[in-house]
Amino acid sequence: MSEEPVLIAHHLRRELAGDPPPVLVADADLAIMPGKFTAIVGPSGCGKSSLLYLLGLIDRPTGGQLLLDGHDLLTLSGDERAQIRLEHFGFVFQFHFLLPEFSALENVMLPLRRLGRLSPRAMKDRAMALLGEVGLAEKAGKLPERLSGGERQRVAIARALANNPRLVLGDEPTGNLDSVNSARVVDMFRDLAHNQGRAVVCVTHDPAIAEKADIRVTMLDGRVTEVRDQTGATQSATSAT
Repeated sequence: MSEEPVLIAHHLRRELAGDPPPVLVADADLAIMPGKFTAIVGPSGCGKSSLLYLLGLIDRPTGGQLLLDGHDLLTLSGDERAQIRLEHFGFVFQFHFLLPEFSALENVMLPLRRLGRLSPRAMKDRAMALLGEVGLAEKAGKLPERLSGGERQRVAIARALANNPRLVLGDEPTGNLDSVNSARVVDMFRDLAHNQGRAVVCVTHDPAIAEKADIRVTMLDGRVTEVRDQTGATQSATSAT
């Protein structure tokens, strides 16, 4: 497994309009590694989700760099960033955001259709294989309303993996789940990192996720204040993870 970071953030900053401008994220430095499950923790309103959206190219910073394979993604056009997201990033949110009129299988196929690199048969086979990986092959034809909350979130995870992303980003992905389904989702994220070699980054208030993460990034008032690994070793807020 490569020891090179998947994604590197240098002095990443996000401000809003104002005088003085409110700062959502202040000069964040992080290196996101493949094969590692990283949890971003901190009190409500500290900038966790704001940082995640910057890392995932959902929001655009007002300063800093975001490097993928040595290329600064922030110099790209909006269309180019959207293509990078589609090819290299997978997202799982607190709310599953499945399209209610589409079956589980069709929801998982959506990113594949957008990317457009596979035949219809290959897209269906890929989506079915992913549903099998999350234990839902037999529910492929079900609409979201016929699935439980935990099943919907597992479909959302399968959809996030459709285009074989290098980086999986989760924003409170267990926030609406009971303890059993939360534990299952956490185990899936650990498997994605440890057995599939993906970089997984998850914003959470859930202690169970933070405890099982390989790396814990703590934020306060928009700043990364500590980076700690499972051994208890810490790095400065400006060091790579």
